Amino acid sequence: MTSNIPLSGARLWDSLMEMARIGGTAKGGSNRQTLTDADAEGRALFRRWGEACGLALSVDRLGNMVFRREGRDPSRAPVAIGSHLDTQPTGGKFDGVLGVLAGLEIMRALHESGAETEAPLLLVNWTNEEGARFSPPMMGSGGAMGLFTEAEVLAKRAADGAVFGEELRRIGWQGEADPTELQKVGAYLELHIEQGKVLEDGGHDVGIVTHALGQSWFEVVVEGEEAHGGSVMAGRRDALMAAAPLISAVEEIALSTCSPTGEAGRGTVGVVEVYPSSRNIAPSRVFFSVDMRHGDPDCLTRMGEALAARAAEVSAARKVTATVTPFWHSPLTPFDTTLVQRARDSAKARGLNYHEMPTGIGHDAVYLARKVPVVMVFTPCHGGISHNEAESITPEWATAGLQVLADAALATAGLVGR
Repeated sequence: MTSNIPLSGARLWDSLMEMARIGGTAKGGSNRQTLTDADAEGRALFRRWGEACGLALSVDRLGNMVFRREGRDPSRAPVAIGSHLDTQPTGGKFDGVLGVLAGLEIMRALHESGAETEAPLLLVNWTNEEGARFSPPMMGSGGAMGLFTEAEVLAKRAADGAVFGEELRRIGWQGEADPTELQKVGAYLELHIEQGKVLEDGGHDVGIVTHALGQSWFEVVVEGEEAHGGSVMAGRRDALMAAAPLISAVEEIALSTCSPTGEAGRGTVGVVEVYPSSRNIAPSRVFFSVDMRHGDPDCLTRMGEALAARAAEVSAARKVTATVTPFWHSPLTPFDTTLVQRARDSAKARGLNYHEMPTGIGHDAVYLARKVPVVMVFTPCHGGISHNEAESITPEWATAGLQVLADAALATAGLVGR
């Protein structure tokens, strides 16, 4: 354990509250969407904090912030800790931010104690994890791992027409470093709130994440024909009435595919757009997004096939055209068994009640795991509420997560004199 360095859960909590004031919302949450002025302000505070404990900052061409603390052996691959500071429009204080500032607390404790590690340590704030303003999410880590090209990321447009690269330069946070250099890290560790109720309901102090569920996102377009609201119902090709049972089927497919013999999947419709969106016109076009997730790749494939089959049925029955188009896919991703064991050993040694679990939610760590060894540590969050201003954790949960993160990271980096 890291008992010989002065980790401070109280200081971590104070830092979380101070960062939350940047972009703070009336309901107690945070709005620091990526590449906004609030994002720039949060980055500047993080830079001041990092430099105050002797860290050297580099920023890459996608805006990823990377602090470095040298180790005794510069030839060893660095051990990275990180997450993200950007939030949803009505986000909470902890999603992503906890992982970044817990990493900062580890760096502060090392600086105060004068302790050394054999391998260098990195602390990373990834750009645009949330994907709230620019889609898809996790662009900074995805670009660094070579899953997106730099040109692709920099050309992305927000709904208001803003261009990613232009906004990155406008707020002053486009650096010159090559983001793909981060593929050379020896390990990556991330602390995050669970964004679910499993840990709280089970009375667990921390979660140790063993793998990430597979995810498939789709875009569905239903096209029919506009009709006056006063016209007779017979013969209508109402796109919304056709889309409604298809939207409802998403939940049914998630709960029934591979069940009851296996675990249930997860299905979400997050965006619905209706054209022409007039009170007295039966719509001619409906667009909606579908997010499907499962811990079994074969079941996830079957969920997508079931959605396409339902769309074909709706098309025939309603005389509309329902098209299902794959938008994005993330495969089931195992995390590193050695790092998982280090997190497990820490929780046992500290007497923490831990639970091993998958993540059903995308994180930067999931992209990193395609290239480097990764583990995630979860803290409980009240009611499983996240992406919400009411998002809440306790200082005790934050401290437990910090301790396990620090133990696993510093065991990996080789804390001198442990």
